[in-house]
Amino acid sequence: MKASGHQLSEPSLFTPALLKDPHAGYAGLRARGPIQRSTTPDGAPVWLVTRYEDVRALLSDPRLSLNKETASAAGEHGASMPPELDAHMLNTDPPDHTRLRRLVSKAFTPRSIDGLRPMVERHVQNLLAQLEEHESADLLQAVAAPLALSVICDVLGIDEGDRHDFRLWTNALRSPAPDAALTSRRALKQMYAFLLELISQKRAGTLGVDLLSQMIAARDEQDRLTEAELVAMAFLLLFAGYDNAANLVCNALLALFTHPEVLQGLRDGSVPMDQVLEETLRWQGPSMLASRRFAREDMEFGGQVIAAGDRVWLSLASANRDERHFAAAQEFRVDRHGSGHLSFGYGLHYCLGAALARLEANVAIEALLGRFPRIGLARPAEALEWTDSYRSRGLVELPVTW
Repeated sequence: MKASGHQLSEPSLFTPALLKDPHAGYAGLRARGPIQRSTTPDGAPVWLVTRYEDVRALLSDPRLSLNKETASAAGEHGASMPPELDAHMLNTDPPDHTRLRRLVSKAFTPRSIDGLRPMVERHVQNLLAQLEEHESADLLQAVAAPLALSVICDVLGIDEGDRHDFRLWTNALRSPAPDAALTSRRALKQMYAFLLELISQKRAGTLGVDLLSQMIAARDEQDRLTEAELVAMAFLLLFAGYDNAANLVCNALLALFTHPEVLQGLRDGSVPMDQVLEETLRWQGPSMLASRRFAREDMEFGGQVIAAGDRVWLSLASANRDERHFAAAQEFRVDRHGSGHLSFGYGLHYCLGAALARLEANVAIEALLGRFPRIGLARPAEALEWTDSYRSRGLVELPVTW
């Protein structure tokens, strides 16, 4: 049995080359072995798991915890949000995770999501109507981002006048730049102040049927949430619901624009939209990494000993292109049988907002292609810029003409 990797100094695997071309970089890491030891961009030691079967197994392995209190002193460095935004369900294990998830899960059931379709369609049509007088646009800023923001704010019950440009905050939170710690902290403080004021305004008025009102009632009337959990859960729903949905819309559109045969099949009805979205999620999913985990105990995995408290990162992006699991894994192929991708996780922590993100992408893309039949990229795909992030996979912009 090999010794824990953190007894030795290891170079960071999260290099500029990996940031520039993550899929090529992860292919090399998968070839090296199932698990690598490294340091994160903020200097903390970490184990990185890259192969499909391993990632899937560890996503539901009870020996790994999402609670940062499980972390060793070294592994805790930069491990999670500050305390004021830390108490949400992606930082907890059962039974707290079960309690928190149950409080919000009714808003994301299939029936509830289906009931949101008219609202999503209305937002999409309003956004597309604003493009009619133009011949080009950045679809991220004109459609994907404002749609994702409008939908999650409607679900939470945030009035239009209180909505902010969350894109600035989310970009700051996921940046690997040298000054990222400073900009992330500033963005977190701004989001925290915004949420405190929002909750205060809700309490001062009449609580409605929206999700945030239900969470406030669960806190104030039923004592099922702490105040910290209330604020942190609101933060999680805003951040994850906005960022992932916006990136999925753009990533799927880019896949279609760069695969004209698939685009044509979608137009003539021979390719279902569901298959396009599932293959996009596998091929270019919006989340590169699952939420960080910590070993509850010393455990052997992939021929290495992960010491109790060590941090573990599971690469969803790498798993989704693992040649051991997917034939022609690097190719965008909508004729794959079954889903199998891990973009929304697996097991207990499967993404609660998965169905909502799929709905937004489905409605937005069908409406866009229907209204602008000649739409296409304004410049070559290889010239497009991706956001600087090891955690998220999204474009800086998606310029098109029609």
